[in-house]
Amino acid sequence: MSEHHSRRESLPPSTPATVSVFASPASWIESDALDQCRQVAALDGMIHVAAMPDLHPGKGAPIGAAMASTVLYPFLVGSDIGCGIAVFPIQLKRAVPERLAARFPDLDRALDPERDADDPAWAAVRGDIPAGHLEGLGTVGRGNHFVELARVDSVLDSGHATRLGLDAGDLVLIVHSGSRGLGERILRAHTEVHGPGPAADPAAYLASHDDAVRWGSLNRRLMAARVAYALGAEPTEPIVDQCHNLVEVRDGVYLHRKGAAPGDDRDVLIAGTRGTSSYLVAAHAGPDANHSVAHGAGRKMSRADALRRGRAKHTVDELRRTPVGSLVVCGDRQLLFEEAPTAYKRIEQVIADLVDHDLATPVATTTPLVTYKTPDLGATPRPDRRDQRRKRGRV
Repeated sequence: MSEHHSRRESLPPSTPATVSVFASPASWIESDALDQCRQVAALDGMIHVAAMPDLHPGKGAPIGAAMASTVLYPFLVGSDIGCGIAVFPIQLKRAVPERLAARFPDLDRALDPERDADDPAWAAVRGDIPAGHLEGLGTVGRGNHFVELARVDSVLDSGHATRLGLDAGDLVLIVHSGSRGLGERILRAHTEVHGPGPAADPAAYLASHDDAVRWGSLNRRLMAARVAYALGAEPTEPIVDQCHNLVEVRDGVYLHRKGAAPGDDRDVLIAGTRGTSSYLVAAHAGPDANHSVAHGAGRKMSRADALRRGRAKHTVDELRRTPVGSLVVCGDRQLLFEEAPTAYKRIEQVIADLVDHDLATPVATTTPLVTYKTPDLGATPRPDRRDQRRKRGRV
């Protein structure tokens, strides 16, 4: 095994599960996250934990990990079952961020079948709504969820990009969201009885889980349709839609993914930050990585740290315009600081680790134009040429 391959964590002899960390020594991996991986490896039935280069601590379980076990543990997937990232091509005559930012719809306002019966976005729904769950339908949620208008920047694998119908300069909508309240309801129903223990009835949990996964995918389509219409474009089918919070049964084993995207011959959008590129990759991860790849840059600061440090260094208006010149639509000031680009790891290092471990091949990069988080109740900031010159000098 070459020096680029995963390093193995030593575990007590009584726990046969292995832990592989797919990161280079140059990558920032918190010790708390590694401790959580070891704790997961010690669970009954656990076989192998694969930690991605975006690994960071989560609530009770690591984020950025794929965990294979003979026992199904709902808490390893968490409450946002079905969370994922989809990419939709979009055609616009002119992509002026200042104009388009003001046209994004209110994605905190759920679609109501009666009140919004004439909304054309409903065409994205084919068949029944999974679990009949209408609460939060067509909304993005909080945390690291977003809807982004981005431009394809660098094409790194022209053949693969062509097969996806992408070329440099093309515009795409990137939608990152999950199952909203549905996944939370499913996890709560389990934990109120069993805590962090295994699923007493795996088949029943999986049936509900699969509803949430389908709901999350449908919700991403609905939001993309809402935004496309608001920007004066026609909705399109996603060219990528991969869920990174789910459990699948693979070769008779439960493969839990928490912030890890399926990497078995899939196209995956690995999100950077609202102020950096994201990467579309062709994933080809094998069993040592539990057939998984990273899902994003991964946090390097807790939300509390990002809030404290951000307030000391930046103003709200500074955070609404990013180093790449894009705009952030976010009326929640605290969220602006918590989700600042500096709170995340370098996406280039995450991608380099995936490439070095032969888990993925970069296809193209995307650069944000407008990143939507929550409705902005204030005015969109006007460009300040003097401020832009100062920023260019610092970058």
